[in-house]
Amino acid sequence: MLAELRKVITYDETIHREGQRAATPPLRMIGVAAVVRNPWAGRDFVEDLGPDIMRMAPPLGKMLTERLIALAGSGDAIEAYGKACIAGTNCELEHASALIHTLQFGNFYREAVGAKSYLGFTNTRGPANTQVQIPLMDKHDTGRRSHYLTVQFSIPDAPAADEIVVALGASTGGRPHHRIGDRYSDLAAMGRDVENPAGVS
Repeated sequence: MLAELRKVITYDETIHREGQRAATPPLRMIGVAAVVRNPWAGRDFVEDLGPDIMRMAPPLGKMLTERLIALAGSGDAIEAYGKACIAGTNCELEHASALIHTLQFGNFYREAVGAKSYLGFTNTRGPANTQVQIPLMDKHDTGRRSHYLTVQFSIPDAPAADEIVVALGASTGGRPHHRIGDRYSDLAAMGRDVENPAGVS
């Protein structure tokens, strides 16, 4: 494993009731995060991030994906997915983004769950205990609003100023009792196209 890796954190939440009604089936939301030392820390401005991206992103993507799939039980059990990163306060936001915004990272997850859609994401900067927020969406259909969810947790001692947190999240279903429709019904009612919802000419 990477020399920069300090620790791995898992998050597991099961929602049994929502809106005073039973959630049937219960909704499970899970996350896995790695805390790594920033490989570019203390090196002034690094123009070419590519070599360290290629060295670090694939093993991080593979490890986090394997742990998340093990937590879920299978790739098929995951219906919604996403990713996130947090740069420590002495890190460039670009450094954290570099580790998740590459197919060398995300495709491990996408292939493991058989997904068609892109991974929703956040990339932020903050001190230790900054909340990790992983936005989720349906792994096949980005317009399916029932699966717009957020996995949220924090790590009391991470990221340190020279560290990066990299995370993947998932859910086993959509929001319990979802009832706000999807993007397509709105588009049809407005006479708009899915590729141009604002009707920009």
